[in-house]
Amino acid sequence: MTGMNDADLIVRSIDWLITVDPTRRIIRDAAIVVKAGKFVAIGKTAAIEQAWRASKVVDGTGTVVTPGFVDNHLHASFQMSRGLADEANAASFLYDHMYPYEGAMTEEDVHLSASLASVELLRHGVTCFIDPGNYHPDATVRAVATSGTRMVVSCSCFDKTKSVLGLLPESMIETTAHGLAKTEEMLSKYSSAHDGRITASASFRGLNNSSDELITGLKSLSQKYGTFLQTHACFACSTHDASVAQSGMAEVERLESLGVLDDKTLLVHSGWLEPQEIATLVKRKPTLVAAPSSSLHNGYGNIMVGKLPELMALGVNVSLGSDHASSGIVDMVQEMRNVAFGYKEVRMNPRVMPPEHALEMATINGARGAGLADRIGSIEVGKDADMVLFDATVPEWQPLYNPVSNLVYSATGNTVKHVFVAGDQVLKDGRPTKIDQDAIMREVTKGAVRIASRLDMKKIVKLLWPVE
Repeated sequence: MTGMNDADLIVRSIDWLITVDPTRRIIRDAAIVVKAGKFVAIGKTAAIEQAWRASKVVDGTGTVVTPGFVDNHLHASFQMSRGLADEANAASFLYDHMYPYEGAMTEEDVHLSASLASVELLRHGVTCFIDPGNYHPDATVRAVATSGTRMVVSCSCFDKTKSVLGLLPESMIETTAHGLAKTEEMLSKYSSAHDGRITASASFRGLNNSSDELITGLKSLSQKYGTFLQTHACFACSTHDASVAQSGMAEVERLESLGVLDDKTLLVHSGWLEPQEIATLVKRKPTLVAAPSSSLHNGYGNIMVGKLPELMALGVNVSLGSDHASSGIVDMVQEMRNVAFGYKEVRMNPRVMPPEHALEMATINGARGAGLADRIGSIEVGKDADMVLFDATVPEWQPLYNPVSNLVYSATGNTVKHVFVAGDQVLKDGRPTKIDQDAIMREVTKGAVRIASRLDMKKIVKLLWPVE
């Protein structure tokens, strides 16, 4: 037809399109046009098909479409740790389970773990995630970049070997100078790699094992390279008390005293806050990341004592993270349900945390946390074409009166059908298109045996029932 505009991709006849754009439009019988990796037109199918043609057309009949999910906190190197840290409090979780596991991981193990994470993330609609860092970031990048998804990479930094809670494994002990040097090398290398899909941030893993010099040095590096600084903070009563015992200040208080808190800071968990710290967060407006399944799994109490709904109402950006496979799920759809249901329960108020807020946390708020809100997080003309098509014909999606409600309250990530990153299809009919899922799963079986051989499994895995 003459007078038609040419494009690379059209997704047509979408039953429900949830844009999460500034007006939060939801469009029935919608179509999306993609050209050169960007959304170039969004509207009703009939109007789009009158004006556009494309070399690839995807039928969206029976689907609900959302922006790609942005997981603001996932330890990709922990994907091989599922089942290794159950029924453990904060100190035991870290020092008896996860730090020994991490200390035993080789570069090969981290690559395999990140490959497994990439499969699970794509299968559940995550198109971008923030990694808080490990000791083999290059291996992580190789695995994730191959899958076609996006990632904010970091390298793990600690420079205090001992805290009130315990002692780090020898393989994780570094000097302040080394932590700063390796971070700068990584930031220089990955500020924008793999066609902009890989970016980087500065990271220290926790306040109680980090010196003031490391924290302020990392903040300076994040400013130099135009990125953000991330850390775990206030995730358990024990870490809060340890901070007070060691420094005389609670965790957010200490960060404020060091001058590192601003809207380019990302704090994961942020549950155990003192009253004055709430005021500080409202003033400085860092991104706060809820990790509900992590708190529920280990009984940290972040939902019970946390103030994230109130902080959201006060203008603080609050996003969502799945944390790690050792707490079970790596599924942002289930995380949305956990955070919504959890706060309703502890507040005894059904109006707290409606599904729309949970979806914002998993999309546009997450994009803000990653420093990428100008590129991803919503379906808008001019943004990168990251989107997820859910199969809404399956029982858990029906009947379908309110797609946001069904997504958060009844669906799981296993209902994801197709995923696109910058217009490139990275998941088709529930299978990754760029990596061999079956080959990765075969390697996971071997890798689990290899990792277990280096750990005291009788101490780490506690089976309550007899195994024959």
